[in-house]
Amino acid sequence: MVRAVVGANWGDEGKGKITDALGKESDIIVRFQGGANAGHTIVNDYGKFALHTLPSGVFYDHTTSIIGNGVALNIPVLFQEIRGIVDRGVPAPRILVSDRAQIVMSYHILFDKLEEERLAGKSFGSTKSGIAPFYSDKYAKIGFQVSELFMEESGLKEKIERVILQKNVILEHLYHAPALQAEEIYKELMEYRRMVEPYVCDVSAYLWNAVQDGKNILLEGQLGTLKDPDHGIYPMVTSSSTLAAYGAIGAGIPPYEIQQVITVCKAYSSAVGAGAFVSEIFGAEADELRDRGGDGGEYGATTGRPRRMGWFDCVASKYGCRLQGTTDVAFTVLDVLGYLDEIPVCTGYEIDGKVTTKFPVTRLLEKAKPVYEVLPGWKCDIRGIRNYDELPENCRKYVEFIEEQIGFPITMVSNGPGRDDIIFRKR
Repeated sequence: MVRAVVGANWGDEGKGKITDALGKESDIIVRFQGGANAGHTIVNDYGKFALHTLPSGVFYDHTTSIIGNGVALNIPVLFQEIRGIVDRGVPAPRILVSDRAQIVMSYHILFDKLEEERLAGKSFGSTKSGIAPFYSDKYAKIGFQVSELFMEESGLKEKIERVILQKNVILEHLYHAPALQAEEIYKELMEYRRMVEPYVCDVSAYLWNAVQDGKNILLEGQLGTLKDPDHGIYPMVTSSSTLAAYGAIGAGIPPYEIQQVITVCKAYSSAVGAGAFVSEIFGAEADELRDRGGDGGEYGATTGRPRRMGWFDCVASKYGCRLQGTTDVAFTVLDVLGYLDEIPVCTGYEIDGKVTTKFPVTRLLEKAKPVYEVLPGWKCDIRGIRNYDELPENCRKYVEFIEEQIGFPITMVSNGPGRDDIIFRKR
């Protein structure tokens, strides 16, 4: 069986925790898109970890972790992560890297930084991890696939010369920066070859055989629906599709094999980076929710930036779940809200004097004002509860109100940061 874990909103929903929890019953876990520009925070028996490229199931010794062809592969970051978890007592994970994955080059990171500096106050809030330049090169057909690390030296050097000819024109005339040197790029690629060679695999063939053998496969996405370049808050989006449907492409499996889509929603909203955020809150109200939130505060796992905070947005979440093809909703960080007397929930948007519950395109979204319904809080700690019926009445009412508003079943409720802090709710 193939399942996907994806985000409904802006990212930071808690996908890593859900993937880690479901890894127990998975044979293979696949990262299918994105790169090291966002992180998944994991708390388990080994400690607290922030993963950026590794799938969140690497902490089990029975799983195989796969970097799919859809990933923006920063090879040094990947191996730094592997060393980082092994040094903390985690058994060395079984890793496979798709021979069709493309490589984040050092100059992608350079171009990302230079462009953000050039844009200054009009920047996109990039993490400066090279992701947009990487995907630009991928679709301009001037990127480097893992498989190309093993081509003949003359052919690889010829391609390098061709690629940096274009890069150097931009560096000189737009950014006024030093030119790239072909020999240095070749050395960089040869170092990447040395590092990745033991792990390279025809991943699509491997997964095809695994499907035929009845293996349990878990696809792990990065960010969420609202950061998708087609269906998100364009242009303040990422550069690869964040939808479960892309899991088939980014892993190399038939789309009909994805039988369950677990879409993760936070019990409140948070976001890193620029872009429309209708239910955003500010000041002391936001500071308190940020400090109480997550598993030690709402700060980016990659950047450390304070996340923007807001109340739960039913309009955005319903849209996000619909685009993902949701079969199950995992509702995370519910325990965080236990300090509140009342909890606002955004149930509609007012745009040009009219209220809608449909998620609009960006130009209209930027004019939207939140319409709230206020629910009573439960004013107690709910950590440690494992049975849904044992949750306080107002807590259950909150879950069920949101479930009704978004129209998708909430089957998992996370009420703490640990792997076992999950209530499985029968429907």
